[in-house]
Amino acid sequence: MRGGHSVVARPVGKHMRTGALQAGQRVQLTDYKGRKSTITLTEGGEWHTHQGVLHHGLLIGQSEGIVVENSAGYRYQVLRPLLNDYVLSMPRGATVVYPKDSAQMVQVADIFPGAHVLEAGVGSGALSISLLRAVGESGTLNSYELREEFAEIAQSNVEAFFGEPHPGWQILIGDAADKPLDIEAPGGVDRVVLDMLAPWECLNTVRTVLAPGGVWVSYVATVTQLSRLTEAIRGSGGFTEPEAHETMMRTWHLDGLAVRPDHRMVAHTGFLLSARRLAEGQLPLALKKREKVSEPSAEDKRAWAGTAWENDDDVEATWDQESLKTRVVSKKKARKAAANAVRHAEAAKEVSTDESD
Repeated sequence: MRGGHSVVARPVGKHMRTGALQAGQRVQLTDYKGRKSTITLTEGGEWHTHQGVLHHGLLIGQSEGIVVENSAGYRYQVLRPLLNDYVLSMPRGATVVYPKDSAQMVQVADIFPGAHVLEAGVGSGALSISLLRAVGESGTLNSYELREEFAEIAQSNVEAFFGEPHPGWQILIGDAADKPLDIEAPGGVDRVVLDMLAPWECLNTVRTVLAPGGVWVSYVATVTQLSRLTEAIRGSGGFTEPEAHETMMRTWHLDGLAVRPDHRMVAHTGFLLSARRLAEGQLPLALKKREKVSEPSAEDKRAWAGTAWENDDDVEATWDQESLKTRVVSKKKARKAAANAVRHAEAAKEVSTDESD
């Protein structure tokens, strides 16, 4: 995999947001029912649906915000996709972190321009894009990913979004819990963001690399993971009292006086757990609200680990996608997504090269 990059100093991804539409760029088409489709423009290309054919040539060279008709007179509103649109339509292997959660993670972790951030669990790169936008060109993001095919998908998705490699990003294959960390951040990293099945396994890594006062945010899908991680952080003694929340987003139906919540909503997607690093040797204050907190019971352990605790309290169950009932991505599907992501990245880089000439 490619590591850190050196590129010309200009606002990363600027060409994706301004100027006329060009071949190699992605555009979002919205029909009269509000249905959205994202396509990549090509010279001589055509977009076929059961409602007719839309020739890419009608869009190339035009400003975004136009309305075009296809061969059957079916009309579409044309805009460049926003970050939210992009991450939900880009090629993916692993399930992406939803925009509502990415936004919260950037805010809760207080990611700022110039920050040095460690990320583990890259997946398809959706969260990485938000983190890179937040740290800017003066910050760094060091990302760890266990599966090489996922890392390739993420690399291509990030480059397709920005139109070129981000100067502050490197993606590393391996486990952040046991691989030597090669991070150029004197005094430690400012922030740690984890999206993984068993984030407590990275506790020692976080304690080693996170600077005093730094923020650790973890994204987990289930209550059992949330409970296990909370107790691990409390037991370590090197962090502030963990705080947890989830974000639910409900859209509204707007039609004259008929203004009401939509019948469907994006409800639970995951929990965010955050804590801050204390200075070396310092212990957190014993908060009054935790006076009755006791050691985890046998029932707690069974909930954490599943059936492995039923017969032997000393046996640790494996925290994997199967036991947590999450979607398992096959190597074949990941390779297909990687090839698709590479095509988008190469098209975006061609546009970037043309603009710089």
